[in-house]
Amino acid sequence: MYVLAAVTNTNVKKGINAYRKGLAMNVKDLLSLKDKVVLITGGEGRYGRCILEGLLEADATAITASPFVDDAKKVAAAFKEKGYDVHVKYVDQADHESVLKLKDEIEKDFSGLDVFVNNAVARPMKGYDASMDQFAESMRINATGMVDITREMAELIAKRGGGSIVNICSMMGMFGPDLSNYEGTDLGTPSPDYFFHKGGMFTLTRYLARVLGDKKIRVNSVSPGGLLAPEIQPERFLQNYTKKVPVGRMALPDDIKGVVVFLASQASAYVDGENILMDGGMHC
Repeated sequence: MYVLAAVTNTNVKKGINAYRKGLAMNVKDLLSLKDKVVLITGGEGRYGRCILEGLLEADATAITASPFVDDAKKVAAAFKEKGYDVHVKYVDQADHESVLKLKDEIEKDFSGLDVFVNNAVARPMKGYDASMDQFAESMRINATGMVDITREMAELIAKRGGGSIVNICSMMGMFGPDLSNYEGTDLGTPSPDYFFHKGGMFTLTRYLARVLGDKKIRVNSVSPGGLLAPEIQPERFLQNYTKKVPVGRMALPDDIKGVVVFLASQASAYVDGENILMDGGMHC
């Protein structure tokens, strides 16, 4: 039995009363993003396109922002043919003025923002021995630029009355590289910048959950394992990798969609500052 006398928040009281009267939201409504404006960065990328599709299938008004506008427009055109409400915007998240321009355009064109899926990542470093110039470029985009765009989009969400930020991290931000995955291939040693960046994003998620809580913004993250891409992944790598995964395979496009929609929607209203490891049980 809930004790209403101890609850001071009006919305919480309404929610408790609705639950008592059998008026709680249907789970399909909880997962719906209808009438929500959602921004995803890098929605034309490998994981980005999967996530964008899920957001649209949940009835979001979705904006994909990227410096690669032509590629983004091709992806958006395919979704528009299916009747989805998708829009393309330019942004270079390493350029503060570009971020501010995107922010202004979203406010002007959509009257605000409800959800930000922080997905874009650049990978200029090509191995452990790559130049420090490449590392610096990675940090310019993936660290400084990522924090910049997150702060600006959080401000838009706060003006809307609150919402959700979903950071797309990686299992590589949680664990060191399993070098045995690369045995028998010519893939080399993974680059350190990606591990550094995704680990920082993982920690930033918990920081932002605390800092943005009073603005009614929830911040969570997803840490996916590897996405199947046999066109670029050698057969030996696939064998090495999948034998360590209890579900017996790498991630497929549909695997990440539901997780991100859950964290973006009211279905996760009481989930904040959390990370969902989506690796098929590889690290269980």
